[in-house]
Amino acid sequence: MNQTVRRIIGPTILLRSGNYFDFEAPWDSQFTIDDIAHGLSLTCRFGGQCSRFYSVAQHSVHVSQLVPAADAFAALMHDAPEAFIHDITKPLKGMLPEYKKIEDRVEAAIFTRFGVTLPLPASVKEADLVMLSSEQSQLMNNHDDWVDRRTPIKGVIPKMTPKQSKEFFLQRFRQLRNGR
Repeated sequence: MNQTVRRIIGPTILLRSGNYFDFEAPWDSQFTIDDIAHGLSLTCRFGGQCSRFYSVAQHSVHVSQLVPAADAFAALMHDAPEAFIHDITKPLKGMLPEYKKIEDRVEAAIFTRFGVTLPLPASVKEADLVMLSSEQSQLMNNHDDWVDRRTPIKGVIPKMTPKQSKEFFLQRFRQLRNGR
């Protein structure tokens, strides 16, 4: 056993709340929306390879603003597992077959806890791709032909610190939860 992994009830990580997250039994873990917002706000999109810090929390809020109101909460939470498993780039993720199993388990636990049903609405995937196009054009130095051709959002993606993006995410969470 790797001595750097503390085993409470399985392979676990300590969360900001002081609780542990168990990758083998995530549904038994005591995580909060603050743990999710905190992790997402400190996780940079694109493996950190964008022109400036841009968090998964901020991305998630933007996606939630592009979908019909009925799909907004699912859109906000669509990348919530990344709070615990991080934003693994798509090419690397494809090389890690066990990762997908872990990701699915973590996703199921989070979505069950917060009432998000699978499969996610098609509007969430479409909005995610619109944001990808926007992020590629604004935050990446990408001139490849394969770049998604969806029309990017109007306006500039604002700069946010991790603290600002965490609050942005939590405000949107409260807005959508109270509106349900």
